[in-house]
Amino acid sequence: MGSTLFIVWRESVEAMLVIGILHSWLKFNQAGRAGLHALWLGAGVGVALAGLLGWLMVAAQGELSDAALEWLQLGMLLLAAGLIVQMVLWMRRHGRNMRKDLHQNLAIAVQRSGWFGIASVTALAIAREGAETAVFLYGVSLEPEHTGNLLIGATLGLMLATLTAWALGRGLRFLDYRRFFALSGWMLLSFAAALLLTAVDRFIGAGLLPALVDPLWNSAWLLDDSSHLGSLLSALTGYRSRPSLMLVMVFAAYWWFMARAMRPTPHHG
Repeated sequence: MGSTLFIVWRESVEAMLVIGILHSWLKFNQAGRAGLHALWLGAGVGVALAGLLGWLMVAAQGELSDAALEWLQLGMLLLAAGLIVQMVLWMRRHGRNMRKDLHQNLAIAVQRSGWFGIASVTALAIAREGAETAVFLYGVSLEPEHTGNLLIGATLGLMLATLTAWALGRGLRFLDYRRFFALSGWMLLSFAAALLLTAVDRFIGAGLLPALVDPLWNSAWLLDDSSHLGSLLSALTGYRSRPSLMLVMVFAAYWWFMARAMRPTPHHG
């Protein structure tokens, strides 16, 4: 449940901030009641599109053969991990200009298509956040020790996101949006590593990757990954008490790449 709560919390905060940014632009530009109606219509359409994607992924499970389903699930694990990495890197590079970009996109859309443009920009922005959430939650459901209740975790995450978005909007000193996205970004990267290792585990189990040395060590005496705490740590970070050499190599390569990608960009001038 912990990983579900975190994902819904993080993605919902971003979606709420997007709506807040668009809402403030509409009020500043005196868009009136019709513009605000278009904003909420677009938000509703975006949520519906994300829900449709989630339904399609779940429905596909009942229609595929065992082999095809295994490939689908492997693909979704890798896609979820890749989306997380892409999202974190995008936010790191463009997050500070998000407000400006949204305002520009909305201004262009209003000029070209009126209220339909407002609804379209909002729907696309919310659908993107919702689609990412749907893919992430599908990936969570494929975790080997996943026993948490998705609905409870999602509900708590949404409630926490509402409180967080309010705090960010109020500009409270203990929580500013740059610090929030920086910290949550590293947490998301850790979760992406867990999804990646789950996929690698499945590749090894299917004989598509060699384990090389299995296990490389055994730390179950300290913390077994089948225990309650160990399974939570496994879902959030990819911890394994009996990892193979292949898993350790993939884990090390992932964090080496991420350490390089997340290095501060030097400023010239």
